[in-house]
Amino acid sequence: MTRAIARAIRACLAVALLLAQPIHAGPLRDRIAERRQQAAPFEQLKDLAYGPHERQRFDVYLPKPRPTGAPVILLVHGGGWRHGDKAADSVVEHKVRHWVGQGVILVSTNYRLLPEAGPLEQADDVARSLAAVQQRASEWGGDADRVVLMGHSAGAHLVALLGASPERVAAAGARPWAATVSLDSAALDLPAIMQRPHLRLYDQAFGDNPAHWRAASPRHQQRTAGPPLLAVCSTERRDGPCPNAEAFAATARPLGMRVEILPQARSHREINVDLGRDAAYTGAVDAFLRSVEARWPMAR
Repeated sequence: MTRAIARAIRACLAVALLLAQPIHAGPLRDRIAERRQQAAPFEQLKDLAYGPHERQRFDVYLPKPRPTGAPVILLVHGGGWRHGDKAADSVVEHKVRHWVGQGVILVSTNYRLLPEAGPLEQADDVARSLAAVQQRASEWGGDADRVVLMGHSAGAHLVALLGASPERVAAAGARPWAATVSLDSAALDLPAIMQRPHLRLYDQAFGDNPAHWRAASPRHQQRTAGPPLLAVCSTERRDGPCPNAEAFAATARPLGMRVEILPQARSHREINVDLGRDAAYTGAVDAFLRSVEARWPMAR
């Protein structure tokens, strides 16, 4: 009897172990994700490639039902040129809720990071991403002529640099876009930053060569009028993103370029997270976009 009981226990344990194996976990997770996607107020297309590298991917958030001729926002995350991800809540959560809910297509892109790729190569990645978005916009229900480039922190520097570098944009196969929104970059005038006390991350990104500083500095590359630019800047930061934006505007405006500056009494992180959540702040950004694009949707 004892042996029989022992065999029964072993058999029960074997069955339990088999049942515990995650052989059905993958399909189950997929079904749950699919049901969540069906219930979501938007459609998501994940990890679409715009190049061969694993970081050369973007996510697309589409209104339901799919629109026709909709504007498109291309988001570029921050992270000190070394970190960050397109799917971070701080990057997409409130912006998707606000803009996709109004019928805007939102694309959030990754790009290669330090130390593998420096800021100039990262700008090239964003330009390639822009070209892919422009090429594919119509299949999503978007209008390739109504693309807005929006970036935060390091991403804000990259989108501003592209606006100052039409040759870099053209080399990637992209064409001009409707407007740029730079969310709290202190790197619009790099030589000014590098010649005063600054964060170590700038040394890691831009080195000690003044020629490289100028090559990656939006203010020093802005030789012709680029797309209209809104520079949102934090008045709470000690490293002066608002004076940096003013210096950029002083160079760009005489070229015939429209530059507006939107100071905000928010932290660097809040500049990103609050966009789409705070009505007054988001409304000011929408007002700029509406002044550039007459058909920009009104907040619901």
